[in-house]
Amino acid sequence: MTMESGNQGTISVETTVHAPARKVWEYWTEPQHITKWSFASDDWHAPHAENDLRAGGKFLTRLEAKDGSFGFDFGGVYDEIRTNEFISYTLGDGRKVTVTFLSQENSTKVIEVFEAEGTHSIEQQQAGWQAFLDNFKKYCENAN
Repeated sequence: MTMESGNQGTISVETTVHAPARKVWEYWTEPQHITKWSFASDDWHAPHAENDLRAGGKFLTRLEAKDGSFGFDFGGVYDEIRTNEFISYTLGDGRKVTVTFLSQENSTKVIEVFEAEGTHSIEQQQAGWQAFLDNFKKYCENAN
């Protein structure tokens, strides 16, 4: 039995970053920043990122275990971009993702909603994506 994209439902993860939306957007979208946070744990890294931030533009981040045992490309095509506010894209496997940046006084709430895939449990996927978001928050708040 094959499962098509979208049949698994959607998952939402979020965090509040203590930084203005302009900085949060910059750190989320610029390759020199993406390579410093786009991994779920300290035994992984993102040695390469490229990002053509426009509708129809492609993005790609290379994720690898630091010990060289495993690696994969995370990428897709942008559907909609609203600077400092909203990103939607389609992953290589056809799943849809949205990222909303809500500016609040001295912070920015980042909400990611993505279509689940059929390989890992909902809990595993939510935990994995949340780990990326937590790493982003830590990087964004601690970088100068």
